[in-house]
Amino acid sequence: MRFTFRCVDPVADAPLLHSWVTQPYASFWGMQSATEADVVDEYAKIQASGHHHALLGLDGGVPAFLMEEYLPASSPLAAAYPVLPGDAGMHLLVAPPSGDPEPGFTTAVMDTVLARLFGRPEVERIVVEPDARNTKIHALNGRFGFLPAGVVGLPDKDALLSFCTRAGYLAARENLLQLKTTATTQTEDLQGAAAL
Repeated sequence: MRFTFRCVDPVADAPLLHSWVTQPYASFWGMQSATEADVVDEYAKIQASGHHHALLGLDGGVPAFLMEEYLPASSPLAAAYPVLPGDAGMHLLVAPPSGDPEPGFTTAVMDTVLARLFGRPEVERIVVEPDARNTKIHALNGRFGFLPAGVVGLPDKDALLSFCTRAGYLAARENLLQLKTTATTQTEDLQGAAAL
């Protein structure tokens, strides 16, 4: 596996997380005007909650993304939809690239996060609730088998509630692998033709 995980340390990781969550591209994270102290407070609450947990995803030991997993029944979502046993909530924020963006990086991150969650036998369905205006994450979610269930009002946003079952994820993942294989084969065919 390319990526590894470690628990967020609210104090030690606050400068790094602050540098991510205040970037313009992270506007939907809802912490644009946060201070480092705000980040410490937020992640200390998350880590102490018992139902919400934050992890850093590492790429070769270097922090590359932030993942949060939570129990929807203990979140504001409990009032927005009928939570089922086996539901797990997820948030994802990919770090800004340190150099040129790597094609397929965000797809690889999302696949790793979903594989981690579905690797727990009790997880049957993953629930996400990104801001309804966040079209980029809706597209990524759709590629991995998330199906929208509609817009719901949450305390901090209007969110597009979406669900992904284990079967939906596995089918979407297989499709993505086939597309990648086809693209690689076509590229190799083109490279061969160019050499003639």
